[in-house]
Parts: sequence; structure tokens; C-alpha cells
Amino acid sequence: MKMNAPKALIITAPGINCDLELGNAFVAAGAEPRSELLQTLAREPSRIAGYDLIGLPGGFSYGDDIAAGRIMGALMARTIYPALRDAIARGVAMICPCNGFQIAVQAGLLPGPDSAGDSWPENPAHPSVALANNLSARFTDRWTRVEIPADTVCVWTKGLACDQPDDVLPSAHGEGRFVAPPAVVERLSAGGQIAIRYGASDNFNGSVGAIAGICDASGLVFGLMPHPERYTRWTQHPQWTRMDVHASSLRKHDPLGLRIFKNAVDWVRDDRRGVRFEIGASQS
Repeated sequence: MKMNAPKALIITAPGINCDLELGNAFVAAGAEPRSELLQTLAREPSRIAGYDLIGLPGGFSYGDDIAAGRIMGALMARTIYPALRDAIARGVAMICPCNGFQIAVQAGLLPGPDSAGDSWPENPAHPSVALANNLSARFTDRWTRVEIPADTVCVWTKGLACDQPDDVLPSAHGEGRFVAPPAVVERLSAGGQIAIRYGASDNFNGSVGAIAGICDASGLVFGLMPHPERYTRWTQHPQWTRMDVHASSLRKHDPLGLRIFKNAVDWVRDDRRGVRFEIGASQS
């Protein structure tokens, strides 16, 4: 690990099972991850102030006994929400894949304030979006093409192009269908908060607008149902044995999942140098 590498907090709890993958993704992107139990952070929320990045891993937190992410989201809202709100306010980027997305919604972290200039509320807001059961009513595990809107303000996906055949991400969920009132979807779209969509014909769960992930108005908090942490090496591609990983076309870019994590690590480094682009604004 390089000296002065950005420090990434991975928040874990019973049932979480993607924390090691998330940690490996942070390491591959140049960050130094550390896993901490929610119970530990609840007793000492000030620990969160020592991190530059935060990850809410996928899995089945607390067995998803009531609904996906409901228990952990409620516990976070009651215990560490103020510390997370303060972290976001000072520019900490947070990624929440799959169960992490469900948790972030339940904890009041997404979609967040209406605009980048608004302050985070003292208490978690009631969720205005939801991750409902897949239209198939079945758990689905598959790789899909994804698209990144050119106007997104998300620091994790901003500026990334999805124009290669290998620009895919894996998904594995039963409650991943993004739903929201039309007015909320319109606001998210107008504010550049739609961070990633399923590709044409790949919206397998029936999400409104093919929305696979959103961010808050600042662009820092990113929730998505696909798992970018599971695609940081070419050998994780479902057809890697048929790919020429030494071809010039592949040497020119990293797997999409790794590019997403590197985007945020670069954000932190730019912030330290004082040369980052403004939160929620266009990148020059």
C-alpha cells in the first residue's frame, strides 16, 4: 500500500458477505480499506471522521428478515447518520452496491437533499425511492450491459464511457427494481443524479427508466444494484477465457468496475491537492 493512500471505511454487520470483494476493489484502485462493524461505529461514531471513502457492501444484512436493507438502514439512521451526514458534507465519497443501495435508501442517505446547495437534514428523510421485488419475482444473477449518462454528477461514474463490449457489470438480487414517483424521477434526471442505467434490453428487473443506480445531489453518495467490486480484473469477466487480455483494445482501459473505484480515489487525491472539480458541477 502506498504511503498516504486514501483510507476507505467498509461498514459491516451480520449477513454482509461482499465486504472482502469491496475491500479488494478499494485496494486495486489505490485506497487502504478497513472493515468496521456497525456496532463498533454506533458506540464511537467519531471513528468515521478518519476516513476519506466509505463503502456499504452487498449481502443480506441481518438476513433481510423484514425487507432488504430495512434493519441495517434503521440501525444506521438511529446511530451513525449524523456522522455520515458530516462525512458527506466534508466531501467523503460513498459507494453502496446492491444491499448497500437498499440500506442507503432505508437510512435516508439516498436520494438525499433536493439540490447540491441544500443542507442535509438533522434527521434521516423518509425514503422517496425504493428497491422493489424484481418483476420476475425471482432472484436473478446475471451480467448486463450498462450505460452512464453523460450529464451525471456522480464522482464515481462521471466521465466514464461505456462503449466497449466488455463494459458490463454483474448483478445478483431479488429486490432491485428501482421505483419512484414520476416527479422524483424527473428531479433526479434534471439534477444529473442518475448515475448508471441498464443497457438496452438488459433492464431485467423492470426498473423505471432502466435506472440501475443513482447518486445524491452532490454526486458523492452512489447507490447501485450491480456489483462493480466484482469486476476489477479481466479474469472476472464471464468470457475471459475467450478474451485476448493482451490485445491492444484491452490494454487501453481497465475493467469497468475498477474504473469506477479509481474515479473516486482520484477524486480524493484531487481534493487533497485542491484541484478537484466542484461538487455537483461539470468537470472541465
